[in-house]
Amino acid sequence: MVEMVNRPYASAFEAYAVKNPDVLCLSADLTSSCEIDGFRDRHPDQFLSLGMAEQNMMSFAGGLGLAGYRPFLHSFGVFLYRRPYDQLMASVAYPRRKVRLMGFLPGITTPGGMTHQAIEDVAVMRSIPNMSILETGDATEVESICEAADSIDGPVYCRVLRGSVPRLFDSPIKVGEMRELSHGADILVVTSGIATEEALRARDALSKAGVSIRHLHIHTIKPFNEQALLDHIGSVSKGVVVLENHVITGGVGSLVAEIMADNGVGKPLVRLGLKDTYAHGGSRPYLMKYYGLDAGALVRGIEHILGASTGIDEQALASARVEAVHSAVKAEAL
Repeated sequence: MVEMVNRPYASAFEAYAVKNPDVLCLSADLTSSCEIDGFRDRHPDQFLSLGMAEQNMMSFAGGLGLAGYRPFLHSFGVFLYRRPYDQLMASVAYPRRKVRLMGFLPGITTPGGMTHQAIEDVAVMRSIPNMSILETGDATEVESICEAADSIDGPVYCRVLRGSVPRLFDSPIKVGEMRELSHGADILVVTSGIATEEALRARDALSKAGVSIRHLHIHTIKPFNEQALLDHIGSVSKGVVVLENHVITGGVGSLVAEIMADNGVGKPLVRLGLKDTYAHGGSRPYLMKYYGLDAGALVRGIEHILGASTGIDEQALASARVEAVHSAVKAEAL
């Protein structure tokens, strides 16, 4: 039985910030939605509300960084790069300020539709010089994201899960590393964020079907351990499948493709994620199935590389789900 942790970010941020008085909590009118309302009430001296004005908040954070503070900006991911892009570049990334961008509702973890779904954030942030990127995949990583982000000398963007989050791992994020979750020799599966849970759902069924899976979970997208990935690719015989909560252009799949191309690796690669489309509203499991980001899509991607059917159906995968609908805690996810 997988442990479900309610609002792990709320307690983790408060515990970290109270020990570090140079950490300031900034909100852009989404305080309770980003689980920092309790911190606001208990620690008003470390809290600043900038209102629904993300461009101003970003420039303000750059100034705080210049003054020696380490501001943690809290908003939905889309509002930390789409709306204030120019200020992000000029006031934060270019001068390498220690600004920590805590982006909630990554990808299709919200039924709020395209205005609230950060589906191209990794692609955008990867292209920005000096920017680091971390992504949480379970409660333990959410609990360790503040310390991990604050260890980086420069700006960092974090994809943060909220609400009721499963605990999949027993060790915190170590920046620059990756988690090796299984050690198979046929197919390398690379996942990040909520896609890792889907891969875990599929692994037992794949093993019973005689497919040996080597599984990597990526929490540090930039900087990335290129040599470690190449070693893992070299350890499998058939090919690589990447599953991510993002468009397939510019995300982790593109990162893997770039590394393989740069190093002359000729093994097959399948990239699974949103395919040049925006997502509509709906529950997380529905959206993952509809857009091909779930365990079933992963099985089909593996079958494509193998050139054969595994015989795994939806019934075999349904019993392995470890998390309830993400919107159960906040029905509208806003």
